[in-house]
Order: sequence, then C-alpha cells, then structure tokens
Amino acid sequence: MNTGIKFDELEDILVEDEVTSGLKSQLIVYNDDYNTFDWVIQCLMEVCNHTQEQSEQLSILVHFKGKATVKTGTMTLLKPMKDALIERGLSAVIESLVED
Repeated sequence: MNTGIKFDELEDILVEDEVTSGLKSQLIVYNDDYNTFDWVIQCLMEVCNHTQEQSEQLSILVHFKGKATVKTGTMTLLKPMKDALIERGLSAVIESLVED
C-alpha cells in the first residue's frame, strides 16, 4: 500500500510543540508485537488529546520506524501522559532535549 506519506516530513508536522518554561522533553512511543493499531490510536487520542488522523499517522510512524515522538513539552506535562500510556500497555519513555 502506497500512501504517499513521507515519514520524516509527517513526524515533523505531527509533533505538537508546546512552548512552556522549563526544560523541553519529548514523549516517545515504541513499537511492540502486542498492541493493535486501533488500541494505539485510541490511547493517543485519549491520553495525548490527538485527533483521530494524528493518532493514525503517529501509529503508522511507530510501526514502520520503531518509535515516534508523540508529544513535546515539559516533564511536568509529559509524565502523567507517559504513565497513562504505560498503564494501557504501551511502551513509552520521556527524553529530555538539550537546547544550545
């Protein structure tokens, strides 16, 4: 199936940059062999407040690239989201971004 999607461009478009004070971090979801596309999409919509389309596209990125940044912001914003994704069985981590 050729969707015409360029994954690198899509990832840049999908990640919402939330400009807040403090160190900027990113919430990353990793691919696994257990969760279905529908479940990942539902989790991203409920936890990260993404639209159906954003969630579908991010799930494709996770599947084909092995991981995707699903949200950026402060650690305070991302930690509850990471915990909620993990509670739902997804593999998620937070990485801090170093800005020059």
